[in-house]
Amino acid sequence: MLRTRIATWTLVVLACVGLVLVALVAAVILLGERNPDKRAIIRMALGLVVLWCILGGVLMRLGRDRFVSLMARVRIPWQIKFVVLCIVMALLEEAVTVSMTNLGPWFGAVSDAAHITASKSYLETVCLDSVIIFVPQFMCWAFLLWLWDFKPVEVMLLYGLTGWIMEGLHSGPGNWGAVGMWVYVYGLMVYLPACTVPPGRKAWPVRWWTWPLGTISGLTLAILFAIPVVPLIWFFQWLLGPIHRLSGS
Repeated sequence: MLRTRIATWTLVVLACVGLVLVALVAAVILLGERNPDKRAIIRMALGLVVLWCILGGVLMRLGRDRFVSLMARVRIPWQIKFVVLCIVMALLEEAVTVSMTNLGPWFGAVSDAAHITASKSYLETVCLDSVIIFVPQFMCWAFLLWLWDFKPVEVMLLYGLTGWIMEGLHSGPGNWGAVGMWVYVYGLMVYLPACTVPPGRKAWPVRWWTWPLGTISGLTLAILFAIPVVPLIWFFQWLLGPIHRLSGS
């Protein structure tokens, strides 16, 4: 199918470009940067790429058929299964990123300025910064997969692009240059869950306009969800501030 081949080759090109750009940026920073915290941050990012994007991606591809066979035995609606599996994958990805942040001293960091997550606490990161925002997007994709016959590589590409845009909006346009990395960081959260979606379900054929819809709808939903939720997150972070100061004293 043409669109599946386009999605697959787009992912291949993004992987190649992403690896080259990450290697160049890492070489420039590690060889020319004197700030140890900035060198530590690039080492954390390299750890994320190696552990999640490369090693994790290879393991997912090799274990895909066995995983799908195992999940087929779980007798719950595929929409619920998809959302739950996406949440599990997102939690695994954040376990990697939080681990990289906590390994800061091992990477040469000299202060807490060296981090790739909002907090060193795993629970704070997933509950107040990242996964809590992803859940409505996963629900949105379950709905899109109910309507249209998206293939797993399409879901991976389109949600990866959504994550890339979110990173640019959240952390600045500098992150948009790392499209290859972010597409795989986010795309791998939904790839295996999308493989468990029944291929013979009654769904409409995917049209050209459903691709941008798949990318934009999840982003829009996350923004709408964040409007009431983010103030609550800030409130909880403000409450936790004194506790962190006391525990660090």
